[in-house]
Amino acid sequence: MSLLVVGLSHRSAPVSVLERAALTTDAQVKLVQDTVAAEPAAEAAVLATCNRIELYADVDKFHAGVAELSTLLAQHSGVGLDELTPYLYVHYEDRAVHHLFSVACGLDSMVVGEGQILGQIKDSLARAQELHSAGRLMNDLFQQGLRVGKRAHSETGIDRAGQSLVTFGLEQLAAGTDVETWAKGKKALVIGAGSMSSLAAATLARAGVAEIVVANRTLDRAQRLAQILNEGDDTHVTARAVPMDAVPGELTRADLAVSCTGATGLVLTADAVAAAVEGRTGEPVAEIDVAVPAAPKPLPAAGLGADENCPLDLTAAQSGFSVMGEAAVAGMAAAELEQHAAWVDNGTVDIRETGRRTPENLEAEAELIGALAAAATRVGRIPERRRPEPVAGFVRPAPALFLLDLAMPRDIDAAAHRLAGVRLVDIESLAEASADAPMAADVDQVRRIVSDEVAAFGAAQRAAHITPTVVALRTMAADVVAGEIARLDGRLPDLDERQRGEIRQAVHRVVDKLLHAPTVRVKQLAAEPGGAGYADALRTLFDLDPETVAAVSRAVDSTDEKDRPA
Repeated sequence: MSLLVVGLSHRSAPVSVLERAALTTDAQVKLVQDTVAAEPAAEAAVLATCNRIELYADVDKFHAGVAELSTLLAQHSGVGLDELTPYLYVHYEDRAVHHLFSVACGLDSMVVGEGQILGQIKDSLARAQELHSAGRLMNDLFQQGLRVGKRAHSETGIDRAGQSLVTFGLEQLAAGTDVETWAKGKKALVIGAGSMSSLAAATLARAGVAEIVVANRTLDRAQRLAQILNEGDDTHVTARAVPMDAVPGELTRADLAVSCTGATGLVLTADAVAAAVEGRTGEPVAEIDVAVPAAPKPLPAAGLGADENCPLDLTAAQSGFSVMGEAAVAGMAAAELEQHAAWVDNGTVDIRETGRRTPENLEAEAELIGALAAAATRVGRIPERRRPEPVAGFVRPAPALFLLDLAMPRDIDAAAHRLAGVRLVDIESLAEASADAPMAADVDQVRRIVSDEVAAFGAAQRAAHITPTVVALRTMAADVVAGEIARLDGRLPDLDERQRGEIRQAVHRVVDKLLHAPTVRVKQLAAEPGGAGYADALRTLFDLDPETVAAVSRAVDSTDEKDRPA
């Protein structure tokens, strides 16, 4: 069995696709259940956040696993497979481990270094354990990922490289002004009472807002959050709770609003925002005209060729996955992108006839990726432009209402961007802003930690793979010794107990010394890359019963399961 991850994130897909593909809690549960029920998968876990959806599985076949996991993601997200596929990425075995560890450290986050992802990984593991879909591999992987993430935050200054989405969003709202200076004395409306909304409320309280109103569909949860805020020792905020139907009136009173709910539809429409601004200013709200750039010509979906030198490290042919289009390279660093562009430029296959590519049909994509590589050389990663730019020379009026939308799918109508007197920051605009965020030197140190931990994890997994075989070998040797001692007892019945004990110890010492060096060495060799074959060699050389080895594996897994935290 091998680890496989199929997913999409803010690096591979536009926010509009992520928004449509967002999974409810119930959908995540059903996705995990359907995955372990599928033939290629034995274990599964889903990591779903506001900017990523990833399905992890322990599979016995790569091609079948990719096809099955992709299909299940499409079915449960509600986005058609043909539409979803160009935005999906695939990682396998060590690359999959590297990906999760990078995610756990915040290297793959929209805001590099943010630590909230650790709680989301912990929740994903807990859900998989509750559903009994996490076996030895998923438990080991996610628990080690949590340890790697904590190590990165404790041993480096990765926290200085980024912040939580809440803090980063407030900085974008403040537009260059110190957040505490900007927030001081303001009245805030927080819509939702979940983990992200609670974090937003606590951050606003520490920033010095005068009042926080918490609105939630379940009033009890809003009241609990308000009580916690009122009882905080390090803040002097006044907090109160209101039902959701009070939001329109509270929005008129508020200076800023933060929304993060699990709603599948809009919580605040553009009309509701406009009405709130009009209620504050007493004047009708104008809509700002913007220059809308021409939409780029869509790239054709493409299948992977057999080239094993692609920098994306997807070596198996899988119909529909584009490794050459714009979506595939979104968010790549400059050096990696240049390497990828060179690989595309050297393509020699024809996709129209055989599912492969030729230099002729790669020309347009090679030009595009070459331009993107040049841009990335200057700015560090691909700039993404998702929203229209204002007309040249236009000066936007000072905001009367600040809005921060941290939900996925979005809570606040994107059309509110066009309203005069409104400053809206959402996941989409945060992605644009984070593209230009400075990278701390600590990021390189975290990358080294991740690489070391991936190597250690792989060695431990390979060593663990041979353990049942070694145990079965020693069990067989013990059975042989016991049989020979019993035979000796029958042939020499006059031996006293002391003599029998001496003979028994002598035979055991001989067997242990004969087996010690081979078993220690085979564990060392099995821990190295490509060492999986040593278990097979050991079973063949000593003619071990496969069912005995399997029984030991089941016993080890059962013991591990009992020792794991709930």
